[in-house]
Amino acid sequence: MAFFKEIAHNYVLIAALLSWFAAQALKVVFVLLFEKRLDFRRFVGAGGMPSSHSAFVTSITTMVGVENGFDSALFAVCFVMSCVVMYDAAGVRRAAGMQAKILNQMVQHWNESPEIQGQRLKELLGHTPFEVIAGAALGILIAVVSYFYVF
Repeated sequence: MAFFKEIAHNYVLIAALLSWFAAQALKVVFVLLFEKRLDFRRFVGAGGMPSSHSAFVTSITTMVGVENGFDSALFAVCFVMSCVVMYDAAGVRRAAGMQAKILNQMVQHWNESPEIQGQRLKELLGHTPFEVIAGAALGILIAVVSYFYVF
């Protein structure tokens, strides 16, 4: 029971989870505004605007910096890991999504493989650099507001 009590008081983790939640909720809102459809699958899906991965890691990194100092080793570790996650989101996962889109088009065009007919690869995996930056800004904003005004 002490475990759950400790988790409930871990403001660094709570701020990070709030950032993730806000980013995922914004994805649903942006699809509604720009595509005029309500798609709750965007709440749990990868890719899209803003990057919830970036919001999540920058929020925790910001909170660690404020709590432990921006010159601490823990902040340095968080910062480096945040950079890796954001690079992956805008680089590797984005490239994989683009490859999936091309493969889906090839399968649809040739339609020679009945065993893979109807199965589409997931195309929305990564983020544009703008989506990553927007997610990072959201994460930092939520961490700062949480630290100074909520917790």
